[in-house]
Amino acid sequence: MAVVTPTADGSALVPTPRLRTVPGRIRAGAGVAVLAVGLLSALMAVGLGHAEDGLRSIGHTAGPQVVATADLYFALSDMDTQVATVLLAGDESGTGRQAALDRYDQRRAQAGSAVLQAADLARGDATGQMTVRAVLDGLGRYERLAARALLLDEQARHAPGPPSRPALDVYRQATDLMRLDLLPKAYNLTLDSGTIVRHAYADESSAVLAGRFWVALGGALVVAVLVVLQVFLARRFRRVINPALLAATVVVGVLTVAGVLVLQRASDELRTAKEDGFDSVLVLSRARAIGNSLHGDESRYLLDPQRADTYEQVYLDKSQSVLYVPGGNLDKYYAAVDLSVAAFPGKADFLGFYGSEADRVTLPGQREALAKVLTHYQQFQQGDRQMRQFATTGKDRDAVRAATGTSFGAYDGALVELTALHRQAFDAAVAAGDRALDGWNLLLPGAALAAALLILVGVRPRLAEYR
Repeated sequence: MAVVTPTADGSALVPTPRLRTVPGRIRAGAGVAVLAVGLLSALMAVGLGHAEDGLRSIGHTAGPQVVATADLYFALSDMDTQVATVLLAGDESGTGRQAALDRYDQRRAQAGSAVLQAADLARGDATGQMTVRAVLDGLGRYERLAARALLLDEQARHAPGPPSRPALDVYRQATDLMRLDLLPKAYNLTLDSGTIVRHAYADESSAVLAGRFWVALGGALVVAVLVVLQVFLARRFRRVINPALLAATVVVGVLTVAGVLVLQRASDELRTAKEDGFDSVLVLSRARAIGNSLHGDESRYLLDPQRADTYEQVYLDKSQSVLYVPGGNLDKYYAAVDLSVAAFPGKADFLGFYGSEADRVTLPGQREALAKVLTHYQQFQQGDRQMRQFATTGKDRDAVRAATGTSFGAYDGALVELTALHRQAFDAAVAAGDRALDGWNLLLPGAALAAALLILVGVRPRLAEYR
């Protein structure tokens, strides 16, 4: 479109481009400003959307489900531990036989629930679904073998120590199925599920940080356009300031700063939930499951003398994964644990799961809670050493009492307390992130609309002067 103006001598007419007229420039400037506000709104919406997706994935869907798959490993290992405890207890009433049976039933229910959650997480993943079905089938076979072993043991009634040969043979089949098939599959489910969360975190976290940059850049662009429009109107119409445009500039500036801050807050809370919460909970859940399996290996060591050497080596290997210190045999390991625990927290010269925990102390009370765990772990290992000494000297009843004593329960309780610190940090970070994003689905479009209306209100009186 163009307007027609006469030439200097009035003899001819030539078209004048709209942008060369003052109203055309005003309309163009206002249009660019409104479009820039729309662009800023879209950039913020995308960044906030990534923040919501990241918090939803880690805090409400995939993250909790991954922790549930870690609980599956714990529940399965504890089922086998309780069966071994019942078989070892024999007919002595003071050894906690009924308590072990009750705990077995609890862990069986927990394992079933965890399998269902793992199936939900594996939806759409053919390999994951196959693994879940294999775990479910294997769990059914294990329960049948365990029930058979317990029935044979009850029929054969024996003093604390190894059960009858038929019961032991059936239990060997059950524990081999658990250790060699079910537990590796459960661990693979945890690894696969954890990969889903790590990928989601990496993608959404980088997208949120990129969104923060683009929001800042978009906001600066809108403010620049509004300032240019403000200056143009001030010079053209001999006015110092346009109140509506100034208000629009303030709205855009506040919106930009708030958007950058909320995206930064969401990124920080996402990182806290992932690193201080989810990662540590997963590591400590794994440590607890293996610790429970260590307790079961003590019972299996006494339960099956023919496999005692194997169970002793397995016990050492698992112990090294929980807290690694140099030691080629159990005696050297016991001594190295004593030295390392005595040196902590001044020096954390150990690796394994607790080495990872000691390397990242970020929460109030975490160091003290870890020190408590290590102290009780040391006491648990000292109890294990005493149990093996009783066993090698023929003191079977004392060995059984040592294996089923209270040192493991104290250690497990301290580990649960440490894990609870990270669970609280995880929940608090997710809740804080949710609060930071709450209301932006209304605030963002409302602020963008207000800025656009203020721009139009600001230029309308100047355009009216040309009518």
